[in-house]
Amino acid sequence: MTLKNLLPLERVLFNAPGGSKKKLLATASTFIAQDAPDLDTQEVFERLMGRERLGSTGIGNGVAIPHARSPLCHTPIAAFLKLAKPIDFDAIDGEPVDLVFVLLVPEEADETHLALLSQVASVLNDAEALTRLRQCSDQHELHASLIEAIQRHSSA
Repeated sequence: MTLKNLLPLERVLFNAPGGSKKKLLATASTFIAQDAPDLDTQEVFERLMGRERLGSTGIGNGVAIPHARSPLCHTPIAAFLKLAKPIDFDAIDGEPVDLVFVLLVPEEADETHLALLSQVASVLNDAEALTRLRQCSDQHELHASLIEAIQRHSSA
């Protein structure tokens, strides 16, 4: 399972509303569950919020990687959101977040979960990739830039 396969165009949201961490996670939950018939928006939200209670998934440099396991999830599913305005996310560096990669995996997918999180972190720790993502002006450009960054890191 690769990140590239998890991120079709319809799983990338440009100028997403933020407001607060809770509102963002509600938006992300709706977005990620909308075309996955087995997923329930409320269950996804509760899983993501539960993970945040353990510690913020804001990894710094304006990036957050909310992630969770779900018994309703049968295969890894992801979404990427570029926020219209940065929000406070209790990130490790105290900086507001504007780029959010959401990852939901099956409850038993330990190795897959960790491998995917590692790939996401690698891509989103690349300063050049972050600059390019922030310069995108629409959903198509954002998707293309993200896929390019994923491919660059998967061949590194």
